[in-house]
Amino acid sequence: MMNRRTVILVVAGSLIAARFASHAQKPAKVWRIGFLSGGPRAADGAPPAALRQALEELGYVDGKNVTYTGRWAEAKKERLPGLAAELVGLEVDVLVTFGAPAAEAAKEATTTLPIIFIAPGDAAGTGLVT
Repeated sequence: MMNRRTVILVVAGSLIAARFASHAQKPAKVWRIGFLSGGPRAADGAPPAALRQALEELGYVDGKNVTYTGRWAEAKKERLPGLAAELVGLEVDVLVTFGAPAAEAAKEATTTLPIIFIAPGDAAGTGLVT
């Protein structure tokens, strides 16, 4: 049985794939996914396995036609705005954020990049969506 986080990550992966689908005719494109977390860095520095797996099932393979660049705030919320701006500066194609504070930092850092956020709670109530 899949837990809630896995389901959310699979849905996020599907949304990212849908974003890329309109550009499927350009096989040389390597999509850059930036991910931002308020928590600690994963031991291997990789994005969550469920996200990678969902995208792989749709044909997006790390190092082949998609790359991941992550930043972690290590539970220091004040670092999030700078990390979000850094990812935007790296010209990623989409931002995936984990947690409401990371999503808020990404929203402040860009108005042009798509942001997929994985955050518990009321997204409209926090102002993440209107």
